[in-house]
Amino acid sequence: MTGAPRHLSSVERDLHLSPEDFRRLADLAYAEAGIAVPWAKEPLVYARLVRRLRELSLPSFGAYVDLLTCTEAAEERALFVSAMTTNTTRFFREQHHFDLLADRVLAPLIAAARRGARVRLWSAGCSSGEEPFSIAITVLSICPEAPTLDLKILATDIDHEVLTTARTGNFSAASLACLPESTLKAHFGQPDPEGGRQVASDLRALVSFKIMNLVRPWPMTGPFDVIFCRNVAIYFDSDTQDRIWKSFAATLRPGGHLFIGHSERLSRSVRHEFETIGMTSFRLRAPQSPSGTV
Repeated sequence: MTGAPRHLSSVERDLHLSPEDFRRLADLAYAEAGIAVPWAKEPLVYARLVRRLRELSLPSFGAYVDLLTCTEAAEERALFVSAMTTNTTRFFREQHHFDLLADRVLAPLIAAARRGARVRLWSAGCSSGEEPFSIAITVLSICPEAPTLDLKILATDIDHEVLTTARTGNFSAASLACLPESTLKAHFGQPDPEGGRQVASDLRALVSFKIMNLVRPWPMTGPFDVIFCRNVAIYFDSDTQDRIWKSFAATLRPGGHLFIGHSERLSRSVRHEFETIGMTSFRLRAPQSPSGTV
């Protein structure tokens, strides 16, 4: 989680978050979503959850944890996970990844798709949709007929609320400000009175959104040709990161590409399976035969 919490008044702090209740909340965040929450994040946890306690008219954080641990509280646990996650994103964030995607990765995949092959890209931790739609814009810049091919982009996130926003395809003027006018005209509808726009049918045809928890068994096995998982693993401890990197390696097609966040690093146990092709950009090596030949 990133960002500083807003100032909390003494009135708001009349609900005490004890170390024991914090530990129980942190344990639940880890069990539900693999999120590691150190005590240093206590002010942020308080700020994000105190509103929920007031909405539910609960007298204490202990009562809230008791509610979360009830078997019937699946919906509230989903809201808890949403509150504990950070959704910082924008169109073409870390532009160098999209430049590499366009310049070196997509050409052979599109050629294969034009021959009738299946091509799959995955935005894991897609937040409110800017990343997968940026991937789709990049694909369409090279292959305008992509919606007619067997080429799809899967976009997943654990947060039900941001995924609902992503599915609508509605973006504010502020979030679209980084895009050139030519892109807006080509891939978005006419602006609303506030300057917001909705994605056009060509983008919507390429992207599908699904709820997914990366630390639970995955509902699909791939293979994927490209995986974007950026600024997600930083919220996990080293063991969870290691499991996720290994799962990505097992899910990618040999020669497939993995893009991770600027502050993230592949774990030692899986690093040898990838070759570096750019800044935080990797290609999965083809498996070798016992003799050492491919």
